[in-house]
Amino acid sequence: MAMGTLSENEDDFNPEINTTPLVDVMLVLLIIFIITIPVLNHAVSIDLPRATNQPLEMKPQSISLTINQAGTVFWNDQPVDKEELAARIAGAAAMQPQPELHMKVERTAQFETVAQVMAAAQSGGLGKIGFVTEAREN
Repeated sequence: MAMGTLSENEDDFNPEINTTPLVDVMLVLLIIFIITIPVLNHAVSIDLPRATNQPLEMKPQSISLTINQAGTVFWNDQPVDKEELAARIAGAAAMQPQPELHMKVERTAQFETVAQVMAAAQSGGLGKIGFVTEAREN
């Protein structure tokens, strides 16, 4: 019998537990875990970028070029004429890394002067030209 029975005689008491169903359940659970654990640990390989310890590139300097209402051109706050402007543009174009030309033009300046300066910068070899603007005050 699986369990002992109580009878009138106390000598007949047999307190044994049948462990066969418990072992069967444990084996079934073991098989289930053996099958499912490799599925849960399935990994996707990803190629992550490698970190390097190299210094950052130096940021190129910028050249401030201002044109006022009278048509005067200022290279880093120094007035220049057309010939000197062409020479400075050629010198800046030869630099490595090439500097950026930041143009600040007054609202009442002649467009013809602005176009001439931009054409001189392009023909001189400067590739980065930007316009600096100021916010209007209401």
